[in-house]
Amino acid sequence: MPDGALPVLDVRDLKTVFRTRAGEVHAVNDVSFSLKPGELLGVVGESGSGKSVTMMSLLGLLPSPPADVRNGTVTFDGQDLLKVNQETLRSVRGGKIGFVFQDPMTSLNPVFTVGMQIAEPLRKHMGLNKRQAAQRATELLELVGIPDAKRRLDDYPHQFSGGMRQRVMIAIALACDPQVLIADEPTTALDVTIQAQILELMKELREKLGMAVIWITHDLGVIAGIADRVMVMYGGQVVEHAPVHELFGNPQHPYTRALLKTIPTIHGERAARLTVIEGQPPLMVGPPIACPFLDRCDVAFDRCARANPPRYDVGRGHDAACFFDARTGASRDA
Repeated sequence: MPDGALPVLDVRDLKTVFRTRAGEVHAVNDVSFSLKPGELLGVVGESGSGKSVTMMSLLGLLPSPPADVRNGTVTFDGQDLLKVNQETLRSVRGGKIGFVFQDPMTSLNPVFTVGMQIAEPLRKHMGLNKRQAAQRATELLELVGIPDAKRRLDDYPHQFSGGMRQRVMIAIALACDPQVLIADEPTTALDVTIQAQILELMKELREKLGMAVIWITHDLGVIAGIADRVMVMYGGQVVEHAPVHELFGNPQHPYTRALLKTIPTIHGERAARLTVIEGQPPLMVGPPIACPFLDRCDVAFDRCARANPPRYDVGRGHDAACFFDARTGASRDA
C-alpha cells in the first residue's frame, strides 16, 4: 500500500437506525473510517456490534423500512454513495465494490447453476456475451482454486462442499475486478482447515489483484495474520482503531483488552477455563447517551454513565473512544 495514497473509500459520520415496535434501534452511530488502495482493514467485534450493518449501509443493502441511513457520507470514486440514484448504486454494487456474504450455504441460489450465477454480474456490469461470460467464469473458478473449473460451471450449489461454495462466492465478488472487496465473516461456517485455505487464498488474490479489502470477523486471531489496520466496533460505534501490530501490542480500550484475553492459548493448565466477557452487548434502543461498554467494563467510573466518550488520538495512527487512559491508569480528564 503506497504511503500517502488517497483513500479509495472514505466513510464519515455514518448513522443507521432501525424502526421497531420497541423504539428506534441505533445500530450504527457516527462511524468513520477510510480505506486505501491495496489495504486490508479488519473490522472486529461481537455479534450485534454493528459490523455487518455498517458495511451493508454503505451499499444500500438494508431493507428500508425498517432501516434508515440517517446521516453520513460514503465517498467512493468521487461520489457520495448515500446520495446517488439506484441505477448508479447498482453499477457500483457487485461491479466496483464486491461483497462476500456471511453464509456460503444460503447465499447462492439453489435453482441456478454456479456458472449462471458467476456470469450474471459479468453480463450486467461488463457487457460480456454468453460465451465470453462463460470463459471468464471458468477463469474465475480456476483463480479461486476450484479444480476442473469448466465442467463445474454446470453444477448446482448443493454439489459443492461448504469450502467450495465459499470459493464460488469469492469468485462472484471478484468477477468484475472490484476496487474494494467486503468480506463479511466469510470463514465462520467453515472448519479450521478450510478457513486456513480461504485465508491463504485471500492473501494471494489481494497481492495479485491489488484490491483493497474490508474483512469483517469476530476472530482476532484471523485479523492478526492478514490485516494492515484494525477497527474494533462495539455498540454500533468504533471504540478503537489502530495498525494491527499497534493494536495487539498497545490496546487502549477496555473492550479491546477483553477481546484479546479471550483468544485461546496453548500455554497454561489444560483444565483452565477460557476467559469470557461477562454480560451481553447493549440493545441500543435510543441514541447513545453513555459509554455502550459501561455495564461490562472493569474500569468504568461515574463520567462513563453521563456521556458517550469520543475518539481521542493515542499516536502512531491509533485512536480510542474511552475516558480511561490505559497508559496512566486514570481518567483522561483527571
